[in-house]
Amino acid sequence: MVDTNVLVAATSSAAGASREVLRRCLLGRYEPLMGQALFAEYEAVLARSDLFRRSPVSAGERDALWAAIIGRCKWVRVFYVWRPNLPDEADNHLVELAVAGYAEAIVTHNTRDFDRAELRFPELRIVTPATLIAGH
Repeated sequence: MVDTNVLVAATSSAAGASREVLRRCLLGRYEPLMGQALFAEYEAVLARSDLFRRSPVSAGERDALWAAIIGRCKWVRVFYVWRPNLPDEADNHLVELAVAGYAEAIVTHNTRDFDRAELRFPELRIVTPATLIAGH
């Protein structure tokens, strides 16, 4: 499962681990999960032009990337919420989607908040893009 901050990082630089994670998703090596809350978050983030002011990726290219990613996602319905759990309430939906979709990992640059979770899911890894592509 890929957090929105990975998408922002991937479109902010012409190289890097975040871009490689998205590339692997698009090639079918990883199957990203998508749910209603994450979909809304992605759309809200992609609409914030200030985030992409220095991006080498144009708005049209971001739209095409978004469409391609959506086409590769496994859609998951979340029926149970695990609250309270994380210090940042806005991240709880990621854990809920990951658990509902039997994800192996949440890929994020924000591992610190997940480390402070009240509930633990031992089968779910929280990893950075670099850790994921390194195979750890």
